[in-house]
Amino acid sequence: EVQLQASGGGLVQAGGSLRLSCTISGDTFDEYAIGWFRQAPGQERKGLLGIFGGDARTYWTDPAKGRFTIAIDDAKKTVFLQLNSLKFEDTAVYYCAAETTRMRDPDLTIGTMFRAPHAIGSWGRGTQVTVSS
Repeated sequence: EVQLQASGGGLVQAGGSLRLSCTISGDTFDEYAIGWFRQAPGQERKGLLGIFGGDARTYWTDPAKGRFTIAIDDAKKTVFLQLNSLKFEDTAVYYCAAETTRMRDPDLTIGTMFRAPHAIGSWGRGTQVTVSS
């Protein structure tokens, strides 16, 4: 099982950018699908982007298209979430999570993570992103 640590959040003005980091330890990095999620006050936790550690294939959800990107640094075992053109409604706690792909195809693994985040076993502590209008 992996351990995850998210960082990089903060206060930013609308239109600004932030880069969040998710550092992963404890298991073979390339056998996991890693996802970024966010949870705004009073709302459910929702998936944004995902990436497979084995070949860096990426997955988007509609809220992330056009402004957010995901990247992986194998050597540092870190997954980055680049947030651009931030809006007030992007204010939320951002989390990273991981699921092993040893028993299931990465595409199916990410799809399940996005559909049922409550079932994910490995979460990092969230990082707060606050966008001022």
